[in-house]
Amino acid sequence: MFRGIEEVDWASLSHAYGPADDVPGLLRGLASVDPGEREAALDAMYGAVHHQGDVYDSTLACIPFLLELVADPAVRDRGCVVELLASVGGIDLDGDDEMAALDPEDEGFEDAANYAMASAAVAAGAEVFVGLLGDRDPEVRLAVPGALASMHGDPARVLGLLRERLTTEPETEVRLALVEAIGRLALRYASLRDEITDWLGWLMGAAQDPAVRLAALTRLARCAPARLPGDVVARVTELLAALREAPAAGSPAQGAQGSSAPGSQLSPAAEPSAGARYGGYGQPEGLDFAIWARSAWGVPPEALGGPFDALPGEVYGPGADGSEVYGPGADGAAEPAPILLGQARPSREGSRAAERGERGTAWADDLLRTLHGALNDRVADRTALVTVQLRSPDRGRRADAVWVCGELLRVWRGSYDEVVALIGAQLAEADPWLARAAAVRLEELFALARPASDALAEAAAMATAPWAAEQDDGLGTGGHALLALARAGDARAVPGLARALGHPEPDGRLLRAIPRLGGAAAPLVPALRRRLARLPLDGRLAETAEPLLAALARVGGAEALPEVLRMLHGAPAAQRDRMVERALLTLAAIGAEARGAAAGELRTLLAHGTPAVAAAAARALWAVEADTDTAVPGLRALLRYPEAGHRRRAAQVAGAMGPAAGATAAELRSCMMAPVASLRVDAAAALWAVTGSAEESLPVLVAAWKENRHVRPAVARCLAERGPVPAEAAALLRAELARPRRHNAAEQVAGQHAGHQDIHRDEELLALCRRALGHGREHGGERLA
Repeated sequence: MFRGIEEVDWASLSHAYGPADDVPGLLRGLASVDPGEREAALDAMYGAVHHQGDVYDSTLACIPFLLELVADPAVRDRGCVVELLASVGGIDLDGDDEMAALDPEDEGFEDAANYAMASAAVAAGAEVFVGLLGDRDPEVRLAVPGALASMHGDPARVLGLLRERLTTEPETEVRLALVEAIGRLALRYASLRDEITDWLGWLMGAAQDPAVRLAALTRLARCAPARLPGDVVARVTELLAALREAPAAGSPAQGAQGSSAPGSQLSPAAEPSAGARYGGYGQPEGLDFAIWARSAWGVPPEALGGPFDALPGEVYGPGADGSEVYGPGADGAAEPAPILLGQARPSREGSRAAERGERGTAWADDLLRTLHGALNDRVADRTALVTVQLRSPDRGRRADAVWVCGELLRVWRGSYDEVVALIGAQLAEADPWLARAAAVRLEELFALARPASDALAEAAAMATAPWAAEQDDGLGTGGHALLALARAGDARAVPGLARALGHPEPDGRLLRAIPRLGGAAAPLVPALRRRLARLPLDGRLAETAEPLLAALARVGGAEALPEVLRMLHGAPAAQRDRMVERALLTLAAIGAEARGAAAGELRTLLAHGTPAVAAAAARALWAVEADTDTAVPGLRALLRYPEAGHRRRAAQVAGAMGPAAGATAAELRSCMMAPVASLRVDAAAALWAVTGSAEESLPVLVAAWKENRHVRPAVARCLAERGPVPAEAAALLRAELARPRRHNAAEQVAGQHAGHQDIHRDEELLALCRRALGHGREHGGERLA
């Protein structure tokens, strides 16, 4: 073995950490009889030679030796090496216009060339994988189908081989890998798509093994969603029930046999092989991915390459902050990323997870994730499916459903009251991870979380200190529940928030949620005052005081005027402008009750402050002193300021003043011709308020709506406040209400997290559209900054 390895000048080659002279030792380590040495060598290969998916010249030099390793039946853990080869050579460059367009002088040319050479080199040796389809090691058989589908040059032959192997394969996970690989062929090769989709449709009904039937349904959803049966949810529900009734792993498994069909005759499965068996891509059977990742490796799932075959925008798993890690941003089958690059890998010699009294399996949850992604905009079906999952007696399946809900609710509009209530039911779950996951999911829903409000209130009340962070992991279940309750506008959050205000270091998200309570937060004013009065005027003032001032601005607590003035006068120089602006906005919210408190200072700040401070001073002068003689000239000057952001602030103040700011009309008209859509919208809305006429503003608002979806809430708010809505704008509002996809649901890319207020902002837009059209009352609270 390794003939010629010494003839390679490894020292002249490189990997992620410098010269590659250590690579021969790593390759020999992969062939070691010592499991620990094999693990260490594999981890180092991913950490250095194939670091974060990169291909170096040393990676290319390794390919012949890796192919030699997988062909030797005496080598242990060859399945891992097959996975490594599949990752190294799995970049699909067929028809890659960007690669073709690269100039040899371009910075990225060498990297792209390495990927291309790696793909070609592994494909040239892919025949070795054919001989491994029947290997005695189930780990090898698990890894080989995907490698063949991705890299072998004769896809028609591969299809025949995979279908033939399915008739004799005894292991459930391997059978699923075979079906997945066949589905991947359909995505990669249009010439095989019709044949494969016909076969998948047949397999859905012919296979006796419910796991294979579920896999076939999932792959059909990816390859040809239009051919899915109308009763897809009922079928999945039936298959999940059958999976629970199937023999447990380790006992004789039911085979994938079925009635005859062209090209396939399935036969019963044999007894599963002895030894440790892992489902999915190294994940212990029956154990939820995120729980496994944390318990086995001690790391959050977002640090991992997802083991799921995700569609664009499909969730891999939860991040530590409650957000998701997304699947690839390109269509087609997604190669699983390497297992935790540069970190310790779970031992393949380790024992299986302890039985938890559950019949769900990790691979079934993976299939359900993929099915959700394939169903895409079939929101009713996806909602019904996730409802089934949330009602499952399997705790792991419910945990998985909680995270599947994230992508569904964040991207698609729908009727989710039942789903939300079922998520809320998980708060009472004995497993702390699941309960916390449910609370994190609910906290991003704002008003949509109200069907779970009773469960949230109970969870928040049961926590001894929900306002405090739990070590380095952020809020606990009770804290996330309290946050969700406050964001939903539920007054039952007030006692917990009052206690939080007395805590030395409460989580800032709780304080920033107080404005969501509106008038119900009035009992918090004394606690807000006490906390503001105690704050040191130091470098952290902006961080600690801003949420308190924002809360007072929402509640309108005039009795807090001394504390607000303390912020206005005492902010340290490094933070003065930011704190003065925030204090001025709070004064403006207090209004006439603050008259006489700082009139002279307000005029000075308008004349000599920064543009942001001057705009806030103008607002306060109008709200507190009704001084248009000073405020309006200052606004006119600000509306001529070069930076769009400052002009936006001034336009918003003019709009709030209405006809009293009539002298700003000329400047507002000029702003309506600016290249920045948000400035045009604010100026048009202000001009409508100032003149009382929609004639000039409406064309600008309509054009901006069509041009930039992110300004739609501001346009809708203007239409709702001014009304009645002209016909052209009404048509846009009705079209928005009929649109199934959320206006701010952009296509996600790998590793990109969505904003925690995305759902709320879209629900606010819908409420404003209904209000403008007279279909219902606005809900959702304040205008978002």
